Amino acid sequence: MTTSVGNINQSLTNGYDVEQVRADFPALHQSVNGKPLAYLDNGATSQKPNAVIDSLVNYYRNDNSNVHRGVHTLSQRATEGYEGTRDKVKRFLNTRDTREVIFVRGTTEGINLTAHSFVRPNLKAGDEILITEMEHHSNIVPWQMLVEEKGAVLKVVPMNDAGELEMDKFHQMLGPKTKFVSVVYVANALGTVNPVREIIEAAHAIDVPVMLDAAQAVPHMAVDVQELDCDFLTFSSHKVFGPTGMGVLYGKLERLEAMVPYQGGGDMIKAVAFDHVEYNDLPYRLEAGTPNIADTIAMGVALDYVLDLGVSAIAAHEHQLLEYATSALSNIPGVRIIGTAKDKASVLSFIIDKVHAHDVGTILDGNGVAVRAGHHCSMPVMTHFGVPATARASLALYNNEADIDALVEGINRVKEIFQR
Repeated sequence: MTTSVGNINQSLTNGYDVEQVRADFPALHQSVNGKPLAYLDNGATSQKPNAVIDSLVNYYRNDNSNVHRGVHTLSQRATEGYEGTRDKVKRFLNTRDTREVIFVRGTTEGINLTAHSFVRPNLKAGDEILITEMEHHSNIVPWQMLVEEKGAVLKVVPMNDAGELEMDKFHQMLGPKTKFVSVVYVANALGTVNPVREIIEAAHAIDVPVMLDAAQAVPHMAVDVQELDCDFLTFSSHKVFGPTGMGVLYGKLERLEAMVPYQGGGDMIKAVAFDHVEYNDLPYRLEAGTPNIADTIAMGVALDYVLDLGVSAIAAHEHQLLEYATSALSNIPGVRIIGTAKDKASVLSFIIDKVHAHDVGTILDGNGVAVRAGHHCSMPVMTHFGVPATARASLALYNNEADIDALVEGINRVKEIFQR
């Protein structure tokens, strides 16, 4: 029987009840290749609770209509649900104002929107943009495109062999030519939690804006944009138990006000004539066209789910599980964990001696264990560690020790096959 979100907190009298949480996620209760599914690919995308699935069905079954443009009941209901999610994001991130919440398709679009509409108009030859060696490609390629166009310079802060930023190098590289800093909060290929408060404080000391890629942070920890004092932050719905194709760009109001609209079209204007255009107010002038209504509403349901369960309870559960998994994998001969930072979120990237990561992933799948195998859209990370790819087990709020035990059993099966 599925547990409602409202009843979850009441059930946690003796700590985190992961089995009751798992009951909310129908995809977890299946067999894959004759084995119970152990879903450990949450860094790529998370599973969805019944409440999110029901929200999608309810919109299309009962409320399907465009938003902002209709006076009829269905349009009003759709608009209420859609804009209600903006209020939920405000609560989730602790923004000052709902106008600071821009709906985008995901983290990638959030970064590209910022690059195009905020950084590009003021960037000139010789200026510097600062990123890190552990970035996802979506926080590398947009800046490469921009510096190539403008004749600017992309500076990359190195990391050590534990997968931690060399902060002394960051402070040396941050300087008068730096115009923008964009860093990952939690590295998707390593699990490293970066010292973003130190980064933001140092950048702000010389009036440099900072953007955070929080795609891998928001599912695992409390993210308070006012406490962080970041200028921009972006995340994807599907990483935090919501639908795909949806996400959020947060920006300080004064930063967003300075941005040139990224796209033109419907709903981002107040008035249009053939000789002039008057743009709409924030946030709408950065949200051209008919939006992803159903998925926006369902994303709000997903954020409610996380908040109702309790971010601190989730973090404590995942930390305990990460320690269990780290200990288990560390005790398997021939297994090497890639990324051993002191401050880590729930990611275990690993290699097995003389076995390609794709073979590892395929054999694990045969045992019902879902992991990601490849470069994880972080090729520079693979280059740093001298490996073509890793297998990555990434944990979420519904994973349990049985999932880790299945992973260990699968790894031992890999070793048996390749040691024949």
